[in-house]
Amino acid sequence: MKITNETKVGILAAVAITILILGYSFLKGNDVFSRENEYYAIYENVEGVAVSKPVLVNGYQIGRVSNLTLQPNGTILAEFKIKPEYEIPKNTIAKIESTDLLGSKAIVFELGEGGVYATSGDTLKANKSKDLLEQVQPVQKKAEQIIARLDSILTSVDNTISPEFQRNFNSSFASIAKSLKTLESTTMKVDHMVGAESSRLHAIFSNLESISTNFAQNNKKITTIMSNIESVSDQFARANFETTIKNADKAIADLQTAVNKVNTGEGSLGQLLNDKQLYNNLNSSAENLNKLMIDLKANPKRYVSFSVFGGRKD
Repeated sequence: MKITNETKVGILAAVAITILILGYSFLKGNDVFSRENEYYAIYENVEGVAVSKPVLVNGYQIGRVSNLTLQPNGTILAEFKIKPEYEIPKNTIAKIESTDLLGSKAIVFELGEGGVYATSGDTLKANKSKDLLEQVQPVQKKAEQIIARLDSILTSVDNTISPEFQRNFNSSFASIAKSLKTLESTTMKVDHMVGAESSRLHAIFSNLESISTNFAQNNKKITTIMSNIESVSDQFARANFETTIKNADKAIADLQTAVNKVNTGEGSLGQLLNDKQLYNNLNSSAENLNKLMIDLKANPKRYVSFSVFGGRKD
């Protein structure tokens, strides 16, 4: 059977039309070769969302937006094609979110909890999240307000600071710089001194190390010597202390004996303190002696006589 050219042209045209229809359907986001579950959501505004936009869960694409329909009340009915291997909980929320700073939109499923799953044709809850630019705008406004306040504060501080204060401030910084320079010079001198005396320092440290080594080697001997010194000092301390206590006890006993003798009138001191007649005689003798001295001063010739030629004179 011979196929005519007209038949070939017809078959080729049919194939081309089929390919065109399938390509157009694919560009619209419809996969004609697989069966997918359909879900819906109603939005008041779908700005930035278009057909064939991805449907994401935690950044992973599980489907696409297959159709957008304007409802009589002004809302938009969005249709999602989801791969059949993914089960969607019934309380899942379909959010419109930005995927980058350029404002690209996508549908993000916030999966719900529970064991009840939505079936193909169910309408999910819808929610429109703020895009990145809208989230940044409040922070930008706050930053602008803070910058304005800082500028005002700096202007006030600049107006408040007097030229004299600025000069003193600059002078203080100059003094600090000079002090740091002096400190640096001193440090260099110390470094130079240490370098020049390094040999002596090495010798000193070597001697100290030798001394410490000798101490370490003779540690037992030093401990024995110190123990002996401690024992001898303890013995001296105990001997002197005991002798001192004995002498003190003896002195106190002798003193007590002497006091007892004085109190009982024994001895010269006791009789002097306790004999009233002796006391009266002493007072009388002192009084007579006092009178004699007064009379001697008043009439010295009665008691002393001189003779120039050796003659006697009564």
